[in-house]
Amino acid sequence: MNAGEKTAIAEFLNLAAGYVKDGYKREIENYSFNDDPQEPEQTSLPLAYITEESEEDETGEDSLNTIAADISACAACGLSATRTFVVPGEGAERPLVMVIGEGPGAEEDKTGRPFVGKAGQLLDKMLASIGLSRDENCFIANMVKCRPPGNRDPAYEEITACGQFLKRQISLLRPRFILCAGRVAAQSLLKTGTGINALRGDFLELRLGETAIPVLCTYHPSAILRNESLKRPAWEDLKLLKSRVEERD
Repeated sequence: MNAGEKTAIAEFLNLAAGYVKDGYKREIENYSFNDDPQEPEQTSLPLAYITEESEEDETGEDSLNTIAADISACAACGLSATRTFVVPGEGAERPLVMVIGEGPGAEEDKTGRPFVGKAGQLLDKMLASIGLSRDENCFIANMVKCRPPGNRDPAYEEITACGQFLKRQISLLRPRFILCAGRVAAQSLLKTGTGINALRGDFLELRLGETAIPVLCTYHPSAILRNESLKRPAWEDLKLLKSRVEERD
């Protein structure tokens, strides 16, 4: 092997190592969620809303920190034995939109943060396309707070065990809207067997006591990454969400 061939192999190995390290991140950074030049992405929505003095928290001593501590101590199902970190959720304390997925993946299990893997990076792009952000006006959480092994769908008993935590989060956060990302989250939250194709495209309703929260279901970012044809209907869902938020606020 001559010097030129050795140099070429070394350059290839460096390139491959770089892609393994952060290639997926670069791929998502270059991913345009809305490809239609006739419909530019819309980038202005209000920040997290501010409550009036009369809207004092009715949950007593409950707080996001308290809920997170209770999640960390939970051993109500088998997922507690295989997790690295629990993933309670993160975002604004009075969100316009609460995004709910099915459960943490490998990257989330490593970091304790929701939607930070490849699908999570796409979710951030999807939200940004209509002026939403986990830092400013969204709260992002999952049906279950620990990673199901092998990224399988969470089981019914696991969703049931975690249900108390999600209910407490929704009651505390009082989001104006909920965006369900994917079939599992939509069916579990709304207690239905209807498929995601039929659930998406219009607002449904989640009732907590006397409170009714509008719920919009759409495709999970990971499903969009696997099937590009889902990008257009998901974009239509997001435009519908933005329109309804603007009407209310």
